Amino acid sequence: MRPDLLGGIADVDRLDPDLRAWTAERVARLEADARRSADTHLLRLALPAAWGIDLYLKDESTHHTGSLKHRLARSLFMYALVNGWLRPGATVVESSSGSTAVSEAHFARLLDLPFVAVVPRGTSARKVALIEAQGGRCHFVDRADEMCAESRRLADEVGGLFLDQFTFAERATDWRGHNNIAESILAQLDREPHPVPRWVVVGAGTGGSSATLGRYLRYHQLPTGLCVADVEDSAFFDSWRLGDPGVTCERGSRIEGIGRPSLEPSFIGTVVDRMMRIPDAASVAAARFVSERLGRRVGPSTGTNLVAVARLAAEMRRRGESGSLVTLVCDSGDRYHDTYFDDAWVAAQGWDLAPWLDVLAEELPVRPA
Repeated sequence: MRPDLLGGIADVDRLDPDLRAWTAERVARLEADARRSADTHLLRLALPAAWGIDLYLKDESTHHTGSLKHRLARSLFMYALVNGWLRPGATVVESSSGSTAVSEAHFARLLDLPFVAVVPRGTSARKVALIEAQGGRCHFVDRADEMCAESRRLADEVGGLFLDQFTFAERATDWRGHNNIAESILAQLDREPHPVPRWVVVGAGTGGSSATLGRYLRYHQLPTGLCVADVEDSAFFDSWRLGDPGVTCERGSRIEGIGRPSLEPSFIGTVVDRMMRIPDAASVAAARFVSERLGRRVGPSTGTNLVAVARLAAEMRRRGESGSLVTLVCDSGDRYHDTYFDDAWVAAQGWDLAPWLDVLAEELPVRPA
């Protein structure tokens, strides 16, 4: 009789049909949510025709949860599900200054999972209210550089999952396509005068958007430059400029949603062609400037982007170049009515917006097209 060779193989079977069925049903919920979601608009702001420069704003504030982070949150939950990291009833924990947490709270509720956002104490009251309105709970820390460590501790304490946008943002999104933001922008530009942008400008919070855009541009062999607009009290600019991943800042960014006290794993500097560090007063002034011209408020990180656009447009004019510039409306300014759009609060920060408003009016004489 032959020996039972197959029976002698070491074997550990961890297949859990119930968990696989739960995961499959939650993946289907996320897919259904994506199908219900229309693409965001690409707005054109008209510059003087003689310039030959077209300016577009990808309006990510129109997502269901009101910001660019809606795309990221869905991708992070999908990534966690297909990696087998989520279980029924597990508490999801995230480090976030606000917008990511709002979107993640929405998707956690969609999947019937508890959600806790670890946020700095200075986060706007409006954002805290939005997180709670989506079913999330806020856990406060004193400093931005304490968020990730506290999130890990809290997740371990409750047996949950730290979703960790700062590590996984660059890998959770399919940068080759599959309805990512880069693919959407290029498709919407297809019938425009300059369908391949000269520059795309984004800020950096996790680095996920810049990683997706930079990889996509290279994968499709496009000559478009990627410019990242950083802010004061953020490590990204100096780290990239010096080639030193160890750069840190003692205080956190005052422009909510972008800037970090240390370099995050999702920031892929090698796909970035240019960086600018924008003064905080300029970011706030530009948010107000474009809000007046759009007829609705946009957040301060959108202002950061717009100041970099103004610099690029001025350089293109000096060189006699034509082409298109694209940046993002990251979120709605309604979330900041008691901070960046409150004159007394702005004055308390020591910001003088008037000089920047004058510069922007001269360098970007825009109107809705």
